[in-house]
Amino acid sequence: MLEVFKSKYGLTVNELDPNAGSADELAAIEANKDSKGPQAPDVVDVGVGHTANAMTKGLFAKYKVAGWDSIEMKDPDGYWWAEYYGALAFEISKPAIENSPQDWEDLLKPEYKGKVAMAGDVLKSNQSVMTVLASGLSRSGGDLSKAPEMGLQFWKEMNDAGNFIPVIADQGTIAQGETPIVMEWDYLALANRDSLAGNPDTEIIVPKTGVIAGPYAGGISAYAPHPYAARLWWEFVMSDEGQLIYLKGYAHPIRFNDMAKRGVIPADLAAKLPPAEAYEKAVFPTVDELTTTKTYITDNWRKVVYGE
Repeated sequence: MLEVFKSKYGLTVNELDPNAGSADELAAIEANKDSKGPQAPDVVDVGVGHTANAMTKGLFAKYKVAGWDSIEMKDPDGYWWAEYYGALAFEISKPAIENSPQDWEDLLKPEYKGKVAMAGDVLKSNQSVMTVLASGLSRSGGDLSKAPEMGLQFWKEMNDAGNFIPVIADQGTIAQGETPIVMEWDYLALANRDSLAGNPDTEIIVPKTGVIAGPYAGGISAYAPHPYAARLWWEFVMSDEGQLIYLKGYAHPIRFNDMAKRGVIPADLAAKLPPAEAYEKAVFPTVDELTTTKTYITDNWRKVVYGE
């Protein structure tokens, strides 16, 4: 996405911190309100659950891209819009893990002691908050209202059993065998599989229950030092061309349904995603549900899981 944009428009893109969590991205806008220097973000990509906080603090500027009507999840006034979505999956290193877990409760088995990690800090990362929620959704039988509490209890049991290791997993820790089982969005896990190219061999499994679909939202900083370049970026990302780049990276573009109706999605791209039936039970929490969930899980994470 970045390389095509740069070559198409001849603009330089400065990625401040490619691994920043959603909270870090919003904090960067706040910290640089009065700065037009290179540390001030023009655009951010955050979990949809973080948009309410951004709106409350007035961190986003209004803008509606050309394909606005075909975006299936968005703020009606144009402060943010979903770009793409995925589902949480298990990324499993083979042959370090002989028997691959098929569902959340499997992760509690003694054979996975010291082998399970998240891909972020629960207090900062939307992906990790959703990991807690998904495990709770599985345990609650699909009852989203009970999922945050049950998810925290699940990870307490994981921690008490010694199965959960508090290492933030990335491609490096996976390659080194430090984090043999990782919970990640499917598009990140599938991209890792390709990049690792068998070193180690990885298996990507969408769990049987507790399948959470997580959209990520784009927004323009209300204090953007390059406001017109920011708008050009989003016009590109949300165009058919940009949305197909997400699909190449295994993410479901948010305009997928509209593009499918118009016949602009190549069959070979759609075929690279996990089986469609794996997503049939996927749950899309509302923004209000995500906001409530994030607050509950982050406020209680250390108390419940670590007993602090």
